[in-house]
Amino acid sequence: MFGAVLRRRSLLRTTTLRSGLLPLARYYASFPPHTVIKMPALSPTMTAGNIGAWQKKVGDTIAPGEVLVEIETDKAQMDFEFQEDGVIARILKDAGEKDVPVGNPIAVLVEEGTDVSAFSSFSLADAGGGAAPAAPKEEKKADTPSGAASTPSPTPAAEPEQYSHEGKLETALDREPNITPAAKRLAREKGVVISSLKGTGPGGKITEDDVNKAGSGVGSSASPVASYEDTPLSNMRKTIARRLQESVKENPHFFVTSQISVSKLLKLRQALNNSSEGKYKLSVNDFLIKAIAIASKKVPAANSSWTGDAIRQYNNVDVSVAVATPNGLITPIVTGVEARGLESISNKVKELAKKARENKLKPEEYQGGTISISNMGMNAAVDNFTAVINPPQAAILAVGTTKKVAIPAGEDGTGIEWDDQITVTGSFDHKVVDGAVGAEWIKEFKKVLENPLELLL
Repeated sequence: MFGAVLRRRSLLRTTTLRSGLLPLARYYASFPPHTVIKMPALSPTMTAGNIGAWQKKVGDTIAPGEVLVEIETDKAQMDFEFQEDGVIARILKDAGEKDVPVGNPIAVLVEEGTDVSAFSSFSLADAGGGAAPAAPKEEKKADTPSGAASTPSPTPAAEPEQYSHEGKLETALDREPNITPAAKRLAREKGVVISSLKGTGPGGKITEDDVNKAGSGVGSSASPVASYEDTPLSNMRKTIARRLQESVKENPHFFVTSQISVSKLLKLRQALNNSSEGKYKLSVNDFLIKAIAIASKKVPAANSSWTGDAIRQYNNVDVSVAVATPNGLITPIVTGVEARGLESISNKVKELAKKARENKLKPEEYQGGTISISNMGMNAAVDNFTAVINPPQAAILAVGTTKKVAIPAGEDGTGIEWDDQITVTGSFDHKVVDGAVGAEWIKEFKKVLENPLELLL
């Protein structure tokens, strides 16, 4: 009895990590002294995470700053750097486990010298998580006859097998088709939709012959059905979908488009790269990011955000740069662009883009920002497009590819010359930025790009 009372007595302590707060619960019960490691919140919006590869196994020692496990958050794949020392005694969540809530136990830590074999039977229930809910209390029946107390209640007869079930009831649409494993594999290989098949095996089971007939078009009267493959959603993809949907619903977008001559800018870029002696290689995007900072300092109302009860106008210009990764779009941030030179911007963009594609960005490298840019100029088929605002920011600039455009030339304007031009479209949140302000911002952006020497001042 006293063991049951003492079993759950614990002393909680909180250890601050570089990337967030991780609750560690130290338990003293029938197991040797130990610490339960719980799923950390590695970003402010994280409520659950997926377990990646464990970098430590049972019996391994770990020191502060070492990586314990890779965790996929709602933003990126991140290394969970542990800030305690000890020995891993038990892993409670295997690699590949999905949607583990923040605060749920994932492992057990002990001090060096502790026998880790004592934790071989340690479970989630012992860690204070994953325990089955307590059974509801039985209600006492009033006015029960005295003789009924000693009479056991009759045991209900077992349900017939065909009516018994486990778990939740499934509808016909959700139920697994009646198909042999071999036929299921064959259908996947041939791209045959199982739901369109009629089984000829025992009890209507779908066989390999049924799949082969459907694949060759023999003996099947079903109408053609499109073949498809479902891709499970990652936490990052779920977050992208949720945030963009919220942005479109809650932020009244308006758009301002302008064609900008970049002939002078391209010549300046070529001259700077030719004289760099290999120290740097500037891209057009580096110039655009710098121009965003200059325009935002001249029209600071566009460099603002909506807080719900105020409009926050920023003194610094931190540009979120959209980067496409295999897992989805992420926007690492080039901070303090107004004070950076082109070489510094170029180096920072390359560094952040590399980290983004390797899922190595730290939270502070992609959370925040005051204004965004999305550049599809590397795709010659994209003349222009509109981008969705990255909340709580109030503006994002969408950039199309460079095109040769014929313009009047000569004193009388009867001649023609070719000019390199890009089309840009600014998306603005009308809650924060008025139409005239958005137009003025685009005007300043166009002015500095068409006179690119201002970018060097």
